[in-house]
This record gives sequence, C-alpha cells and structure tokens, in this order.
Amino acid sequence: MKYCLIIIGLFFFGQLSFAQEAAPMANHPQIEAQVSRLAEELRCLVCQNQTLADSTAPLAEDLRNEIRAMAAKNMSDQQIVDYLVARYGDFVRYRPPFKASTAVLWVGPFALLLLGVIFVSVFVRRRESHMAPVSSNIEQARKVAELLRQDQ
Repeated sequence: MKYCLIIIGLFFFGQLSFAQEAAPMANHPQIEAQVSRLAEELRCLVCQNQTLADSTAPLAEDLRNEIRAMAAKNMSDQQIVDYLVARYGDFVRYRPPFKASTAVLWVGPFALLLLGVIFVSVFVRRRESHMAPVSSNIEQARKVAELLRQDQ
C-alpha cells in the first residue's frame, strides 16, 4: 500500500514538473512584436488595473494567445482592438476613449475630489461659526482670577 501511494504521488507531482508557460512564437518575431505591443494597450479583465503584458492571470494568457492567433491571420492592430472592444467593451482598453459611456471613468475622480474639497470647506466653516468667540478683555480675565481665588 505504501509503495502504491508513492507511485501515485510521483505520477501526479511529476506531471507538475513538466508544466510550463506557453512559449512565444520565436520563429515569428513580427507576430510577437504585435502581441507585446497590443498587450501593453489592453487591460486584463480579471486584474483590472494591469495590462495584459503585466498580468499572470490565466484569462490574460488566453487573451494573449487569442491576440497571437489573430495576428497570425494577418489582422492589423486596429482590427484586433476593434474585435476585442466589440466582444468585451471599451473596458478592455487600458486607456479608453472619452465618450458618453466612459465619461464617468474620466470625470469621476475629479468630481469626487471636488466634492471632497467642498465638503471639507463647508464642515470647517460650520465648525468655526459654532465656536464661541474668544474674549481677550483684561477686565474679564481679572474677574475670573478673583473668582478662582475665592473658591480656594
């Protein structure tokens, strides 16, 4: 029984040693150049803040392979990007174009910053208006000191 478990373990773990990442098409440098150029312009749909070139997610590898297959069919960069945008939307672009559907992506951070500045300024002004004014009257200070001496 012990030997059977060792053989089964070697079989499964031995398979892992043969696993490797897909090798680029070294005999087609133009295709690989096109894939790496497009991978820098397109977003990983899983990671969302990484390009396809930076991502190690399985979906990113699948998209790179899909781009490689389309490049092998002599599709231009624009045709490949158009296909991916039609399939996944403008979100697949790392720098989406400014249009009505992506306006929130471009304007949203600035709008949130502006709202934050307005909120802080209103909060500070209200706080200042509710604070009692500090009196620097010497006569009042003398009276307070007298009252404190009487309490002792």
